[in-house]
Amino acid sequence: MNIGAADLNLLKYLDVLLREQNVTRAAEQLGITQPAMSNSLKRLRELFGDPLLIRTSDGMTATERAQELRPLVRQILSQAEQLFTPEDVFKPSDSRRVFRIMTSDYAEATLVPHIVRRLRAEAPNVVLDFLTPSDVSYQDMEQGRVDMAVNRFNEIPGSFHQVSLWKDSFSCLLNRDNPIASDFNLDSYLSAQHIWVSKTGFGVGFGMNPEKLGGLGWIDHALEQLGKSRKISIFTRHYQMPALLAMNNDLVATLPSRVARMQAQNERLLIKEPPFDIPQFELKMAWSSLLHHNVAHRWLRRLIQEEAESILAEE
Repeated sequence: MNIGAADLNLLKYLDVLLREQNVTRAAEQLGITQPAMSNSLKRLRELFGDPLLIRTSDGMTATERAQELRPLVRQILSQAEQLFTPEDVFKPSDSRRVFRIMTSDYAEATLVPHIVRRLRAEAPNVVLDFLTPSDVSYQDMEQGRVDMAVNRFNEIPGSFHQVSLWKDSFSCLLNRDNPIASDFNLDSYLSAQHIWVSKTGFGVGFGMNPEKLGGLGWIDHALEQLGKSRKISIFTRHYQMPALLAMNNDLVATLPSRVARMQAQNERLLIKEPPFDIPQFELKMAWSSLLHHNVAHRWLRRLIQEEAESILAEE
């Protein structure tokens, strides 16, 4: 393709078309007529030698070539926005900006208190709006309606920026009077009743079914590799719950080690190393290319990374 023959303004149209996958909605987003949008799609198809969007029973669907182009187009437009947008001056102490952050319950328990304490000192008028994973979609993130997500991700679109904040292992939390406390091994672990804490991700996800262990998360997947399964009696979506529930002397909670250490301050609770290998997981921060160069956003990302590093240094 001859770049000199290309209308680079079409990239903006392509970006919106691939995001909306609907000609009418794309036209509305850009403030143009539907025929004009259809004509732009025709030109884009000729330019790339690919249909880009094809009609299926589910509506318009992006072709493989279009899916490859999507992150590249977003990156080019993001860099163009940086080029033509003057650098803003951001003063944290004066800012009243609202930051919307999707956080897992794990991140809220371990990292958020440190972020809030730092912000109260440096930016007391900044407002933080914490959202749960089920409140947010990838499209919300991509379009910048949510500033960032701090979570564990099995996968995330390649168009997003991301950094790793830390890795964590798993520990078991149980009552000192639990009959298996003095002889904690794989057999006694499997004989106990267990508390399951939600694996978090975008969207509501699947329903809980103890008979279908494949989707339950890292712990049950690790057991599945051994041909084993545990007896789950309690399902919860909140990391504040396991310490309270583990006070019962017949329940075991297997949860991230940082959370276990925080909750095991009660003298009636014990921390035990799991009697089988569970892979570590990463806590990551991800954000849209649309916000990558925003000066206020860069400031908050840097602050969050510094607080994560500080937590690691104290351990």
